[in-house]
Amino acid sequence: MADKDSPRDLKTLIAQFRTSEHWAVSLSRDLLWVACVVGGIALALFLICGTWPAVVTIESGSMVPNMNVGDLVVVVQKDRYGEMMSWEEGKAADIPKFNSYGDVLIFRPNGNTVVHPIIHRAVAYARAGIPITEIRGNQLVKNYTADHDGYITWGDHNPYPDQFSRYEAIGTPEPVKDEWIVGKALFTVPLVGYLPLHIWEVVIVVVIIMALHELWLRSREEKNEKGSGQKKRPGKRK
Repeated sequence: MADKDSPRDLKTLIAQFRTSEHWAVSLSRDLLWVACVVGGIALALFLICGTWPAVVTIESGSMVPNMNVGDLVVVVQKDRYGEMMSWEEGKAADIPKFNSYGDVLIFRPNGNTVVHPIIHRAVAYARAGIPITEIRGNQLVKNYTADHDGYITWGDHNPYPDQFSRYEAIGTPEPVKDEWIVGKALFTVPLVGYLPLHIWEVVIVVVIIMALHELWLRSREEKNEKGSGQKKRPGKRK
């Protein structure tokens, strides 16, 4: 009785995956390589920034002209690379951030994890029960008293602080608690943020290009093999 073939071990399968010339396997290798590169970049960003997401995209004009739609924002933990400052603290220390004072926060309004985080500047720190008489150097018509400690935030292009405004699906944002803060903006990269805004379209286009390129390489190899396999017919003798 003939011996049965031994099952292929993992090492053999990996070797076959690495060396196979089948177009589907080759495409899978390319996609795996892309996934590894993207994963490596994501891990590096997390280790450097200490928060996730480590990058966000500006989707509205509320921070114009200091941050514009399509800007990619690199986000770090709130106390990494310097203690977080409000407008008042930044002005007192004369440390500007994005052409003004105060760190730009990325936070979840009212702790809401369903809506997109807001990217606005911290302008004051409210203490529960203690009235605030002015914000960003502007005297308030009516004093503001918070129910809990937290940051008062304000989009640079908006007419009023968030805590004096009302947003669809959010209502009126409360002062931002520490646990609602995703991080603070470290720097921006103009226009690059348009890629995450259309990430699925970009992925589809990249996959299609890779597939077409692989098919073109395969077609060229087959033509070369056919050309090299053909032999010239010998000439007739006289």
